[in-house]
Formats: sequence, structure tokens, C-alpha cells
Amino acid sequence: MATMNVSLPDTMKMWVEEQARSGQYSNASDYIRDLIRHDQANRTTEHLADQLREGLADVRSGNLRPADDVLDRLEQSLRGE
Repeated sequence: MATMNVSLPDTMKMWVEEQARSGQYSNASDYIRDLIRHDQANRTTEHLADQLREGLADVRSGNLRPADDVLDRLEQSLRGE
């Protein structure tokens, strides 16, 4: 596992240490890793939501393609074509 040093203002450092002492995390590193995992999940969710909004906008504007065409393209993509 790689190591990273991060500089924090005193108030943030105290917050991280409090979270580690709360018993929910083994140490400060566990807390930071949990924050990163949550951020990664949130960004993935946001990206998917953006794609859904784009798709809905296409539907509302009448920019549609036959489902068979879409499925064919998906199958080709999954086969690596």
C-alpha cells in the first residue's frame, strides 16, 4: 500500500482525529479512505445521472433511434468491434 502525506489546517486535522477516535474507524487513514470511496461513488452516480438527463432530453426532443440499432451497437461494443 502506498503512503501519502497530506497537509491539513489544524481544525481539519482535529476533525480527522476525532473521527478516528469515535470508534467507527481504526485510524485516520481508514477515515480518509472511506471519504475517498464515498467521493468515488458520488462521482460515478453523478456521471450516470448526467447521462440519464442527456438521454431524457433526447427523448423529449424526438432524437430517438430504433431499439434494435442501439442493441446492435451495444453488442458490437461488448464484442470489441
